[in-house]
Amino acid sequence: MQENKTKKTEISVEAFLRTFSDEALVRDCESIVKMMQSVSKSEAKMWGSAIIGFGDVHYKYASGREADWFRVGFSPRKQQISLYIMGAVRNEDMLAMLGKYKTGKGCLYIKKLSDIDDKILSQLIKYSCDNAEKILNGK
Repeated sequence: MQENKTKKTEISVEAFLRTFSDEALVRDCESIVKMMQSVSKSEAKMWGSAIIGFGDVHYKYASGREADWFRVGFSPRKQQISLYIMGAVRNEDMLAMLGKYKTGKGCLYIKKLSDIDDKILSQLIKYSCDNAEKILNGK
């Protein structure tokens, strides 16, 4: 079985965020950290070199492949912030109220936090935290 390349690390989240020179991006990321910590009731941990994740979930695919992942997370990128909110794309009603974003296969992409509604984002984060195991296990 192939292992996940992205794993939880001991890298400091604060040190990672200090590597960015864009102060607005850092402020947005600090706000997202606070929100995700509050909703997930989990500390921020680095996953790989560029993803900040909250909470742990172990999952197993029908193929037998197993892995560990986070319940919710994000990654600041040069062009946008990638939000890893499982099941978000399933919540069309909430997405309709979220604001300005794009979606990928399993991510939401935002340019800046002020483009979206914090309350809706918080609800999507809660959905991801509450349902991560079911979603990852294909239920």
